[in-house]
Amino acid sequence: MMKINPYQSIQQNPYRKQIEKSEKAATVSSKQDKLEISSEALQMQKGTKMEQERAEKVNALKKQIEAGEYKVDSKAVANKFYEFWNQ
Repeated sequence: MMKINPYQSIQQNPYRKQIEKSEKAATVSSKQDKLEISSEALQMQKGTKMEQERAEKVNALKKQIEAGEYKVDSKAVANKFYEFWNQ
């Protein structure tokens, strides 16, 4: 004797949902994202002339430090501290 379940028919394939999900994922993955950057945003990304010059100075100092060529002038540092605290 066979029991009949009114909530789940025999024709319902449990793997059908998996197949449908994989088909949906295939159609979604075929779409591509697109990014457009305005000329104003590109200009802002490059930075101002002062920011570019500062970045060049920082890179030059980094290279000197890595090469071991950068020397700190302790008297100049002490003078700057003195000037700052006595203003």
